Amino acid sequence: MKRAFDLAMSGLALIAALPVMLVIALIVRFDTPGPILFRQMRVGLHGRPFEILKFRTMTDRPVAPGQEITFHRDPRITRSGMFLRHWKLDELPQLWNVFRGDMSIVGPRPELPKYVALYSKIDREIVLSVRPGITDPASIKYRSESELLSGAQDPEKMYREVILPDKVLLAVSYARNVSLFRDLVIIGQTLLKVLR
Repeated sequence: MKRAFDLAMSGLALIAALPVMLVIALIVRFDTPGPILFRQMRVGLHGRPFEILKFRTMTDRPVAPGQEITFHRDPRITRSGMFLRHWKLDELPQLWNVFRGDMSIVGPRPELPKYVALYSKIDREIVLSVRPGITDPASIKYRSESELLSGAQDPEKMYREVILPDKVLLAVSYARNVSLFRDLVIIGQTLLKVLR
């Protein structure tokens, strides 16, 4: 049922959002040099790696180890990137990840392998037993994560020691109580949060 819902929703959303995505692609292309899409390896269902897609919102420069965390007003974020991130439009290409089966509309946000390695064995098994998603309870709670990190002396440390453990707790709770009704509630809460 969940996979059928994902296929239907992502297919319809891709068709509806295509004109918007084409406009965004042109803006990203002409705003700063670099590719239109940002691609990054994340950990998916049962620990299988996959390539997540987003519209590029940062300058096309190599990211040094330990600099994967971005924060509010990060100098690497482009002009168009600020707008896309604020309205979560940079994540529209993930509808293709959902359609392909890498992700779900709702599910724990997929993390980098280095962060998944910090999960306990039990938490890792539970969280990775469901497809990662575009939105989840942690996405709603940490809608302003970049602002929180911008106020930290060490954003990477704050993410690892404060935000990530809480996200894992929320992900475990979600994975243990998956239901289509709950997914619909989370989608509604996400839309309200973005619009506010």
